[in-house]
Amino acid sequence: MTLPRLLCSALLAFSATLAQAGLLDSFSDKDAAGGMREALSQGAEQAVKMLGKEDGFLGNPKVRIELPGRLQQAESALRMMGQGKAIDELKTNMNRAAEQAVPEARALLVAAVKQMSVQDVKNVLTGGEDAATQYFREKTSAQLSTRFLPIVSKVTGRLAVAQQYNQIAGKAAGFGLLKAEDASVEQYVTKRALDGLYLMIAEQEREIRQNPAQAAGSLAKKIFGALGN
Repeated sequence: MTLPRLLCSALLAFSATLAQAGLLDSFSDKDAAGGMREALSQGAEQAVKMLGKEDGFLGNPKVRIELPGRLQQAESALRMMGQGKAIDELKTNMNRAAEQAVPEARALLVAAVKQMSVQDVKNVLTGGEDAATQYFREKTSAQLSTRFLPIVSKVTGRLAVAQQYNQIAGKAAGFGLLKAEDASVEQYVTKRALDGLYLMIAEQEREIRQNPAQAAGSLAKKIFGALGN
């Protein structure tokens, strides 16, 4: 299931359940906003903790960064040409770069959650299929991309194969065989690191919603626990 469907279908189900049970009116706006902030803060912190360590990306098939598009399809041929070691080195370091960059997200994600207004909470609960995902992307993706890129560049810049990737990918993009955004290994890894981060945040939110006992604070327990009543 894609990220927007995964996260937002869960949130829409949550909103619908509360509405059907007549529970939306039983919580103040302050409680609802506070509960959402607590839950999302916990989810964001846990996602960063899970990804921002050795093998956080490389050891997790859900977020592991592979070669993009047509280059991935050509991997077998490249290995047959004796490029296996270089490919393995590139793939490992792409994931290591993401693992080193992700801790930079902690402060920005927490700040975005703290800035959620009551209206933001309502928009997430009653919005479209990708309302929650879009909230985080709108508030953090540009800044995170800026912070991630130099860290990723430092790691991948050590590899001659990364420069070869950029040369090959640049030509492939010119022929329409690869997306322009994937033509730079640094840009590609940064994008995939952000996608993986948002995916893991979504999974953490779902776990908290399904098991309110895991919620970090009393308001989150109160709001999400209503689903079980």
